[in-house]
Amino acid sequence: MGVNVSPSDPPGRERNPAGRRKAFAEQELRLISALVVILGAGLFLALPFVLSIGSVVFLPVVTAIVLTIILSPLADKLAGWGLPNVLASLIALLTFFAIMLLALALILQPAVDLYDRVPAMANQAAERFGELRDQFAWIAIANAELAELMGQSQGREVVLASPSVIEQLAFATPSVVLETLLTLLMTFFMIEARVRMRKHLLLDRSSFGTSIKAARAIREMQDRVAAYIFTVAWINGIVGVIVAAGAWALGVEAPVMWGGLAALLNFIPYIGPLVMTALLALFGIGTAETALLGIIPAIAYLGLHTVEANIVTPSILGARFTMNPVMILIALSYFSWVWGVFGALLSVPILLMLTAFFDNVGRPNLIGFIFGEPLFAANLLDLAEGPPPPQA
Repeated sequence: MGVNVSPSDPPGRERNPAGRRKAFAEQELRLISALVVILGAGLFLALPFVLSIGSVVFLPVVTAIVLTIILSPLADKLAGWGLPNVLASLIALLTFFAIMLLALALILQPAVDLYDRVPAMANQAAERFGELRDQFAWIAIANAELAELMGQSQGREVVLASPSVIEQLAFATPSVVLETLLTLLMTFFMIEARVRMRKHLLLDRSSFGTSIKAARAIREMQDRVAAYIFTVAWINGIVGVIVAAGAWALGVEAPVMWGGLAALLNFIPYIGPLVMTALLALFGIGTAETALLGIIPAIAYLGLHTVEANIVTPSILGARFTMNPVMILIALSYFSWVWGVFGALLSVPILLMLTAFFDNVGRPNLIGFIFGEPLFAANLLDLAEGPPPPQA
């Protein structure tokens, strides 16, 4: 049996309708995938402006979602002991709120006591830096001579007055109180409605397979975020205790405050430990007799953080919570740009939620897509192909 060739077909070309349809479908799928990538990139770039402008609305919602994921296991355990769902949700939320108030009290009270001594410490630190500058005065002389040779003249310096810390706190207090109340209320109602939300997500689906995928995605997000937060909280608490004990042994004032700061800042990857090191260095130089003695607490903390970040935390968390450092820095800079310090604290939980979501629905193959591969690992064309139709 030969292959029928139409007279209009060029010589040597055989008609293959199935191959043409498949090639057309591949082109159409790639075009749709390209549009999805372009829309995703546009959303990624435009979303910070929307979230930043509407931070009064979006920040409490995102924070409430993260707190709901963290506190839902505690509420489930309390409900399993026979407590009503409303009471279990309220106790879980009040427990978290009490822990946060205790942590802030331990940190803020010594900080307020030391606030009056900040000018004196700043003057002493300036004297230390002045001594170092005198030792390297030849660098300043060389810069001045170079500027004179290049004909650059010193311009007039204009200093703009900025509001004091007290004024900034006075202006920010109403907004902070409002956002805190909104966050707590939304968290309570989300925790209280968690059972109904699960039933709605699982039972109102059109297919059993979709319900299984939804249940798996929800469970994975909750397990990852809650396990990560609790594990890191224990590690950071131990770090805070060690820092407080070390500060007490070195004679640093308010050791409890420094331990609490170390524990809280350690929740912010990379940036938090750097800020803690800088604070210890400035405080030590501003209070110690010599710059060498003042830098010892910062060096000791930096050594502790090196051991904790490279040995202790990876061995405890394991491969399940291992994330690309580049993705962590992108999430940190992205959400810090949008929501400041609160965004930095929420960056890793949000990244964990997104990672768990894409692990269940499939991660886009962006690099491979540039070189001609499908956008997703499961090619829709392959899934669409079924067994050949039965021949009569």
